Amino acid sequence: MRIKRIVLALSITAAAGGLSACGTSVPSPAPTSAAAEAAPAAQAVPQFGSACSAVPTSGPGSFSGMATDPVATAASHNPVLSTLVTAVKKANLVDTLNSAQNITVFAPANAAFDKIPPATLNKVLADNATLTKILTYHVVGQKITPAELASGDFKTLEGASLKTSGSGQDFTINGVSRVICGNVQTANATVYIIDSVLMPPAKTPAS
Repeated sequence: MRIKRIVLALSITAAAGGLSACGTSVPSPAPTSAAAEAAPAAQAVPQFGSACSAVPTSGPGSFSGMATDPVATAASHNPVLSTLVTAVKKANLVDTLNSAQNITVFAPANAAFDKIPPATLNKVLADNATLTKILTYHVVGQKITPAELASGDFKTLEGASLKTSGSGQDFTINGVSRVICGNVQTANATVYIIDSVLMPPAKTPAS
């Protein structure tokens, strides 16, 4: 009886060892995640410019974070663009910008607004019509690549056109405002952060 129990125990041990060996012969696939798969796409488009270092390196306000949100929401997470976001909210343009598709936004950094005398800036922020006119002059209804900035003439949502020029990583808009962080991607827009606020040309009265 004792011999039978020993034989039975040895059989069970051998079977367990066989199952273990079989288990190691078929490796399990490595787990994947949507975030891991999306990471290369988020990093595919490089940004450029001296002010890019001021953009957060992680979180919703980072380049990868902004890429997942529509443009007005993305800008609201970026401390470099806080004054612009305040202006966009005052002009009630958040939904307009977030719902637009394939646009380009020339986004003045906070330092760009600092160039405007406080009294003048406060007056503009209090005048919805003027503020809307200025902000929509910074938006083009198509996605613009850095190559297209070299010599461009683009119609804005305001109605007037703006001109771009430059090469490499050095571009200007209307000859006065420089791109300081370019090719920033959001879910629905390409953003070029600029160092001066653009002013739409005065309309000539019809004769």
